[in-house]
Amino acid sequence: EEEEEEEELEEPVITMSSMRAASTGLPEEEETSFSAEETSALALSNDAASASASAVFNPSLEDKTAIQKFLAPDPEELDSELEMTVWEHLEELRERVLIAALMTGLAILACFCFAKELVVFLEAPVAEQGVRFLQLSPGEYFFTSLKVAGYSGLLLAVPTVLYEVVAYVVPGLTRSERQFLGPVLIGSSVLFYVGLLFSYEVLTPAALKFFVSYADGAVESLWSIDQYFEFVLVLMLSTGLSFQVPVVQVMLGQLGLVSSQSMLGVWRYVVVGSVAAAAVLTPSTDPFTQTLLALPLCGLYFGGAFVVRALEERRDTAAAA
Repeated sequence: EEEEEEEELEEPVITMSSMRAASTGLPEEEETSFSAEETSALALSNDAASASASAVFNPSLEDKTAIQKFLAPDPEELDSELEMTVWEHLEELRERVLIAALMTGLAILACFCFAKELVVFLEAPVAEQGVRFLQLSPGEYFFTSLKVAGYSGLLLAVPTVLYEVVAYVVPGLTRSERQFLGPVLIGSSVLFYVGLLFSYEVLTPAALKFFVSYADGAVESLWSIDQYFEFVLVLMLSTGLSFQVPVVQVMLGQLGLVSSQSMLGVWRYVVVGSVAAAAVLTPSTDPFTQTLLALPLCGLYFGGAFVVRALEERRDTAAAA
């Protein structure tokens, strides 16, 4: 009787294995073996998923692509002393925009004071060919003077605007990006003004001479002052902007986004694109003016590609050393 009472007092031991066996209907030993395999497989899959997620979201410096390096650079390449809050960035942006706008306004005002001299200077390419300019509506010359002063003031204010832009973005650049920022800005400014000079000395006189000679003997050349300056100013500005092609190429090459081999590999599309760009940028529709602009565009593109190749060879040589 005492043994029977002890057996009744003993409580059954319930294990996880017995509970799983009761719920699934499998024998306890089979369930235990199955659970171990399942746990091992789950652990391996979780480790693999964690490793792949870590590789995607936290790639090493060697595994990063060029775009990832540009958007998320190595913290060691950044200057921690220049860290600023969002409000400080907005305050600095407001100040620099105000300075750039103020200097641009002063430059436009100064150019307006010499508007007549600027008009005579821009009339020079066709003044010797007997072309006369007319004011076809009241105030046309006044508004043309404002337009000339506005374009000239913007050109004079370009160095100040570039300085404010560079001073604002420099804190977010890495050390390697700052090294080629100065040469890029200098090259961009030089190419822009070279484009303006090329347009004034070569492109504009050639285009206007073509129009004058084509109309010679049929009609007298009496041009509207407003339409003439719209033609000349748009042509000069578009030429200056189109001369920025090598600057864009060097920037893309330095960032590792495009190689010189890929640039030179699409030369057929470049030729067609240069002709199309010249047709869009030039305000006239004659093929002669478009050809005069398309040829320098092709030359600038191939020159930029060879500059990128030289920079790549220099970088490879430095890395090998």
